[in-house]
Amino acid sequence: MFLRCDRPVHCDQQSDRRHQSVRMNSTVARSCKKSEMNFILSKLMWQNGTRINQYLFATIITIPLLSFGMVQGWLSPMISVLQSPEGPSPEPFSSTDISWVTSVTYITAIIFGAPMGYLTDRYGRKIMTLLTTLSLIAYWQIKLLSLEPWAVILARGIAGIPCSACYIVLPIYLKEISDIDLRGALGSLLILNRNIGYLASYIGADLLEPTTLLWIGLFVPTVVFFIFLLMPETPEFLVKQGKVDEAKTVLAWLRGVSTLDSKVEEEVEGIVKAEKRTQSDSKSVWGIILKDKPTFKAFIITLVIKITQQFDGYLIVLIYAGFVFERAADYISLKLSPNKQIIMIGVVQLLGSIVATCIVERTGRKLLLITTSLAMGVGMLTLSAWFYVTAEGSWLPGWLPVLAMCVCIFADAAGFQPISYIIITDLFTFQLRGTVSSFANICAKLSNFVQMKWFKNLSEMIGIHWTLLFFSIVCFAASFYTVIFFHETRNKTVDEIYAKLSRSRKKESEEEVSKSGP
Repeated sequence: MFLRCDRPVHCDQQSDRRHQSVRMNSTVARSCKKSEMNFILSKLMWQNGTRINQYLFATIITIPLLSFGMVQGWLSPMISVLQSPEGPSPEPFSSTDISWVTSVTYITAIIFGAPMGYLTDRYGRKIMTLLTTLSLIAYWQIKLLSLEPWAVILARGIAGIPCSACYIVLPIYLKEISDIDLRGALGSLLILNRNIGYLASYIGADLLEPTTLLWIGLFVPTVVFFIFLLMPETPEFLVKQGKVDEAKTVLAWLRGVSTLDSKVEEEVEGIVKAEKRTQSDSKSVWGIILKDKPTFKAFIITLVIKITQQFDGYLIVLIYAGFVFERAADYISLKLSPNKQIIMIGVVQLLGSIVATCIVERTGRKLLLITTSLAMGVGMLTLSAWFYVTAEGSWLPGWLPVLAMCVCIFADAAGFQPISYIIITDLFTFQLRGTVSSFANICAKLSNFVQMKWFKNLSEMIGIHWTLLFFSIVCFAASFYTVIFFHETRNKTVDEIYAKLSRSRKKESEEEVSKSGP
């Protein structure tokens, strides 16, 4: 009736211990695999709640935009060099060549920018950043091989990839690795690093041989590419892939705490719930954007601010800065070489970006956006008035347009430009950021193309002062719109922002009256 067991009891205990050991070894193996995948995480794990990893990661993420700043900055001082018979090109560039060189980047940026949001959501922030860096490597490599017109135009066409990706992928990447009270400051690093790239190219073009500058340009993205291979994906995208444990590991590394920390658990649970809500929603991404009222309001706010920022005139001021200096020199003894003029503009841009990085989390997005758009409006209005008055034969001081131009460039870099990228990540969940960023980027590049193509013709037709006055009106309108419709997003979650957007103005006024009452 009973089965006889000849094995002693201690054998069963040993067997249990062996099975337990196998399970432990399996767990350790999985842990080792995870630590291999996140090598940098294991080497830079701070356990005192420090957020140094966020600063470190954010700095690395924004270096591709520094490289793209070098791409754009290379063009301004090199146009006259490329057109010269003594230049580095085997044949001088014609006017047609230069027109293609200056405009083709925006054409390809629109083409590549259209699917960029989908690709970012489909394949991840890290993969798309690596592809962006590869396109920058290809850009510099082509120009090192040849500076003939066809090669430079091809390279500028390839530059359309980072021209879109740097402004779509990198802001999303930054937002998803940043604490709520750091996302403004870290987001402003985008424009700061871009302007460092501008200035580096301006100074390099003035001091170095063209080939040396190209080698430096190639070195930066190449180093960043290999560093990025070791960096992790964002927690939000890892949750989207079902890798919840890995998301906790990355989040704990970013926050400088243990993976068992309760705040890490809560944050990951919140991401998981948001992902489940999105999966259960039968509407498409565009269906959510267009049919959900607070999301649609956020979408309209984003587009208005993005398009008005593109039409605030900063691009025209940068391109025609030499013309302003030339006209100003007729009234004052302002003797600066073209390269020195460009370097001066780059310094002003960089100072504006530094100010934005330092104060954006103190002033908030709304106040900074209002003040800088007002400053831009005043600067453009002053430029417009100076050109009009001097064209009529009256005298105004020559330092006035130079000062107004510097105010415009500083204000754009200090608020109007970085805020337009930060609010996209503030106003939308991680499921919608890629799509909205792509659409906003297409609108921005179309705006840039229109200005590049038609500004000179329009200025010759109606006068540069009327064109600058239009930019001034856009800036004042943007400031007014921000006061009325834009809600502060600093230190607020998407749900908190949407709750405000859902309220009617009547309810808000009733709450303000009740608060001010006895």
